[in-house]
Amino acid sequence: MRLAVDKMQTYALELLHRLFPDQYEEIAGADQSTQVGIEQQRARIRTLKEKLNGINSPEARNFKDVVDNLVKKSVWAVGGDGWAYDIGFGGLDHVMASGKNINVLVLDTEVYSNTGGQMSKSSPIGAVAKFAAAGKPSPKKDLGRMFMAYGNVYVAQVAVGASHNQTVKAFVEAEKYDGPSIIIAYSHCIAHGINMTFGLEDQKRAVQSGHWILYRYNPDLISQGKNPLQLDSKEPSISYADYAYKQVRFKTLQTSMPERAEKLIKIAQEDADRRYNLYKQLSELDYSSFAKK
Repeated sequence: MRLAVDKMQTYALELLHRLFPDQYEEIAGADQSTQVGIEQQRARIRTLKEKLNGINSPEARNFKDVVDNLVKKSVWAVGGDGWAYDIGFGGLDHVMASGKNINVLVLDTEVYSNTGGQMSKSSPIGAVAKFAAAGKPSPKKDLGRMFMAYGNVYVAQVAVGASHNQTVKAFVEAEKYDGPSIIIAYSHCIAHGINMTFGLEDQKRAVQSGHWILYRYNPDLISQGKNPLQLDSKEPSISYADYAYKQVRFKTLQTSMPERAEKLIKIAQEDADRRYNLYKQLSELDYSSFAKK
């Protein structure tokens, strides 16, 4: 979709240069980084359309079909964790590495929700799912940190139940960023074994326990000499067990295999602590030497 939009824009610019060369610089070079700039561009395009109505030629008709592509287009792809972490990861990685201005939203339920609740690479330690009847023994894949490694990808992890403001900031920044962006959103699910009425409270506990870390990684900050990683989570205030044992996917193992459940919940706590400390250290790195002079 992004490639199609870019191709149509290129074609529209070619026709603009042929039909209205005197307006080419103004329209092609218009600043559309803000909503005000976009609205001004829309006004210019409306004027162009009025002029096109008075021109009867194949080029004019073709231009009328594609002229709207001269207004900035927002392109978003939406998928679940089964796709993003597992079966579609290769494609997602290809898109993130392309450098194109594409936005991706991952609705992370930490399990293959749509195909029966199988374990995915997003499933956390100790969670019971199909193919993980004794609790998943390995840590959750850190998708966000993998894409931060590129250095030119906007990455954010959000949980609307924990912070509405942080979620909105992430979407605004991702949309503004001229390059690939990905937002990973904690998504409570019936497969977690919770009362869905209180799903937002479950999200809040996930963040309070350190299981789900809120952050925003904005590459645009590097040229300003600022750390691109903004850690939005506070220090964990509840234990991993206080979060996990509110959900059937963890409680099931506590009932059927209590010793294994105790072992895995301890490992999960250590993993959550380690990951939070790592993100905290990364967010405190000095980037002042990278400021453009």
